[in-house]
Amino acid sequence: MRPSGDWSAVTPERWSRGWRRLALAAGMLAFPLATAAGMAGYAHGPEAVAGYLIVAGFCCCGALAGAAASRCARTPFWLAFGAMTVLFVAALPFARTDAFFLCAVIVSLAAVFVRRHVALIVAACALASLVVPCLIRSWRTGPGWDQALAIVFTSLTVYAFSEIARANRSLVEARAEVARLASEAERSRIARDLHDLLGHSLTAITVKSGLARRLAAHESSRALAEITEVETLTRRALADVRAAVSGYRDVTLVSELARGRELLRASGVTADLPTAADLVDPAHQELFGWVVREGLTNVVRHARAARCTVMLSASAVEIRDDGVGSPAAFGNGLSGLRERVASAGGRVEAGPLGPRGWLLRVSLEETVDNVTKATKATKATKATKADSPS
Repeated sequence: MRPSGDWSAVTPERWSRGWRRLALAAGMLAFPLATAAGMAGYAHGPEAVAGYLIVAGFCCCGALAGAAASRCARTPFWLAFGAMTVLFVAALPFARTDAFFLCAVIVSLAAVFVRRHVALIVAACALASLVVPCLIRSWRTGPGWDQALAIVFTSLTVYAFSEIARANRSLVEARAEVARLASEAERSRIARDLHDLLGHSLTAITVKSGLARRLAAHESSRALAEITEVETLTRRALADVRAAVSGYRDVTLVSELARGRELLRASGVTADLPTAADLVDPAHQELFGWVVREGLTNVVRHARAARCTVMLSASAVEIRDDGVGSPAAFGNGLSGLRERVASAGGRVEAGPLGPRGWLLRVSLEETVDNVTKATKATKATKATKADSPS
């Protein structure tokens, strides 16, 4: 049966941390020594020997209780704790009021392991150190104020020490959880990036390999060119994978538009792609590069389209095709893209167009600076046209 107390927070690491444990144990030894010193004034001869043996037994039981706590052994701890309580009661006739110094050690252990009732236990023991000497008139010692203060302040000190230990453990667990979540996020990032990179590159390699196979029997020069491009794409895919794993990959919108144009051409799809990306905010170009990569890869894989159009604005990118519709809308690629866009505060729209085709649109919040730049660019264009001869 589980005893009362917060044993879930008691670990060997907490009670076996070098100088902290030794310092706490050494501080607790002061109370049995104080009891033994006070006993010399009340007991003599055989009675003094019996009293000293009781104090020595109390110290041994305290050491056993500490060792049991370090191993999280509940039953041995509570047996040693019970023996300490019995020895404290046995020491009362020999040490009288000074025996309550032993009570300070017992209450300190209770402050760690009997947390629910620690306030009641401390108050009861402190009150006993004041009342019991007054009730036993033969002691002639009066209330044990020193002992009461020792019980209260020692138990508070040990309680505070245990709270700090619990807080430190919670902090260590929180740090471990943060590290675990960061590791999982990094694994997810690598998996998502590898999916995006390999999906695009291997699709292009597959398309070009098929085209080279069909051309090999008719036009050896074109087949050789296509095979050369397959080798180039393979090397580029390998470099991209290495960069993704190392976390230093650079995806740009301009490079993805160029790759996409070549990929669509090899697939027999008419490409209507922008030749420049100056209109797009530089802060958005990497994200839009991922959008173009994912969108064009899905067009080649699933759409069976004859034409594909990419439209850019300062804060949006749109990919349209006239195919049968992409069943990959719920695949890993688009899911990873949604995560990227969501982390940038944007929105993804994906769905079929009527009567044929598929639309992928990603939009981000357009800033005031972007609007100003676009307005200035428009005015400059109009001014250039007005100044040019008809």
